[in-house]
Amino acid sequence: MTEHTSQKSIVVLVSGNGSNLQAIIDDISQQKINARISAVIANQESAFGLVRAKNAGIPAIFIDHKSFASREEYDAKLASCIEELSPNLIVLAGFMRILTPAFVERFSGRMLNIHPSLLPKYKGLNTHQRAIDANDKEHGASVHFVTPELDGGPVVLQSKVPIFDQQESKELAERVQQQERQMYPLVIKWFCEERLKMIDNKAVLDNQVLAEEGYAIG
Repeated sequence: MTEHTSQKSIVVLVSGNGSNLQAIIDDISQQKINARISAVIANQESAFGLVRAKNAGIPAIFIDHKSFASREEYDAKLASCIEELSPNLIVLAGFMRILTPAFVERFSGRMLNIHPSLLPKYKGLNTHQRAIDANDKEHGASVHFVTPELDGGPVVLQSKVPIFDQQESKELAERVQQQERQMYPLVIKWFCEERLKMIDNKAVLDNQVLAEEGYAIG
């Protein structure tokens, strides 16, 4: 199935450390994903993700959101920059900005995000502490297509971790991030192999509509 799909172009958006970006770079370099990263774009000049990109020989672009009068103007600039690169896929890897509906619609079906909770639980920020405070027994991460609703697009894949007694949010976050670095490259691989699509606001893998919680492993 995969031999005939051409190499895909990916643009990755980051705001910080870029550990998920590094996992994607590593899988591409090991030829686990048939793709190339055309650029990494950050809205923070200090984002270590830009350093990771440069170290891998990937164009690193900084677009300062503080230089724009409105969210709409920033997103228009970001969109035009992405359009010049003509990517097949846009990957949000810790991009800490809420994107405007116009931006999201422009790239509908071509944009993935990873969120540190078992969606639809705990959209937004501080997800690890919120899960602990709710006395949840498990927590995790979700990869989903991006739609105008914040963290509300169809889920492709979830990975769960147990929450232990007396769990600190920092430790829980680290365990979730370990899962993220495995699951995000896998979903990107599916997309690049043309196995994964968004159709009628649903995630479809190998022509099967996925359940609300995404693909079930095992």
